[in-house]
Amino acid sequence: MHLFLLDAMANAGGAIGAGLAAIGAGIGIGQIGKGAVESIARQPEALNDIRANMILTAALVEGAALFGIIVGFLAMVL
Repeated sequence: MHLFLLDAMANAGGAIGAGLAAIGAGIGIGQIGKGAVESIARQPEALNDIRANMILTAALVEGAALFGIIVGFLAMVL
Protein backbone atom coordinates (compact mmCIF):
# COMPACT_ATOMS: atom_id res chain seq x y z
CA MET A 1 0.00 0.00 0.00
CA HIS A 2 2.74 2.45 0.94
CA LEU A 3 4.78 1.58 -2.16
CA PHE A 4 1.81 2.38 -4.40
CA LEU A 5 1.31 5.73 -2.66
CA LEU A 6 5.01 6.56 -2.99
CA ASP A 7 4.94 5.75 -6.71
CA ALA A 8 1.84 7.87 -7.23
CA MET A 9 3.38 10.82 -5.37
CA ALA A 10 6.56 10.58 -7.47
CA ASN A 11 4.50 10.57 -10.66
CA ALA A 12 2.44 13.55 -9.52
CA GLY A 13 5.53 15.47 -8.43
CA GLY A 14 7.32 14.79 -11.69
CA ALA A 15 4.33 15.85 -13.76
CA ILE A 16 3.82 19.03 -11.75
CA GLY A 17 7.53 19.86 -11.95
CA ALA A 18 7.67 19.33 -15.71
CA GLY A 19 4.55 21.44 -16.18
CA LEU A 20 5.89 24.27 -14.05
CA ALA A 21 9.17 24.23 -15.96
CA ALA A 22 7.31 24.55 -19.27
CA ILE A 23 5.04 27.31 -17.97
CA GLY A 24 7.99 29.22 -16.48
CA ALA A 25 9.91 29.00 -19.75
CA GLY A 26 6.92 30.28 -21.70
CA ILE A 27 6.50 33.24 -19.39
CA GLY A 28 10.23 33.98 -19.43
CA ILE A 29 10.53 33.88 -23.21
CA GLY A 30 7.45 36.08 -23.46
CA GLN A 31 9.10 38.64 -21.18
CA ILE A 32 12.28 38.49 -23.27
CA GLY A 33 10.28 39.14 -26.44
CA LYS A 34 8.36 41.96 -24.82
CA GLY A 35 11.56 43.65 -23.70
CA ALA A 36 13.14 43.24 -27.11
CA VAL A 37 10.17 44.76 -28.91
CA GLU A 38 10.11 47.70 -26.51
CA SER A 39 13.84 48.22 -26.96
CA ILE A 40 13.58 48.10 -30.74
CA ALA A 41 10.73 50.61 -30.61
CA ARG A 42 12.94 52.99 -28.62
CA GLN A 43 16.12 52.44 -30.67
CA PRO A 44 15.36 51.10 -34.14
CA GLU A 45 19.00 51.43 -35.21
CA ALA A 46 20.02 48.76 -32.65
CA LEU A 47 17.73 46.15 -34.21
CA ASN A 48 20.39 43.56 -35.08
CA ASP A 49 22.15 43.70 -31.70
CA ILE A 50 18.89 43.46 -29.77
CA ARG A 51 17.63 40.58 -31.92
CA ALA A 52 20.85 38.61 -31.50
CA ASN A 53 20.81 39.04 -27.73
CA MET A 54 17.13 38.12 -27.58
CA ILE A 55 17.67 34.88 -29.51
CA LEU A 56 20.66 33.91 -27.36
CA THR A 57 18.81 34.58 -24.11
CA ALA A 58 15.70 32.72 -25.28
CA ALA A 59 17.85 29.72 -26.20
CA LEU A 60 19.42 29.70 -22.73
CA VAL A 61 15.98 29.85 -21.09
CA GLU A 62 14.76 27.00 -23.28
CA GLY A 63 17.81 24.93 -22.35
CA ALA A 64 17.14 25.40 -18.65
CA ALA A 65 13.46 24.57 -19.17
CA LEU A 66 14.32 21.43 -21.11
CA PHE A 67 16.56 20.35 -18.24
CA GLY A 68 13.68 20.89 -15.78
CA ILE A 69 11.26 18.95 -17.96
CA ILE A 70 13.67 16.03 -18.32
CA VAL A 71 14.21 15.93 -14.55
CA GLY A 72 10.45 15.90 -14.05
CA PHE A 73 9.99 13.04 -16.48
CA LEU A 74 12.85 11.11 -14.89
CA ALA A 75 11.17 11.51 -11.50
CA MET A 76 8.09 9.85 -12.97
CA VAL A 77 9.96 7.01 -14.65
CA LEU A 78 12.67 6.13 -12.16
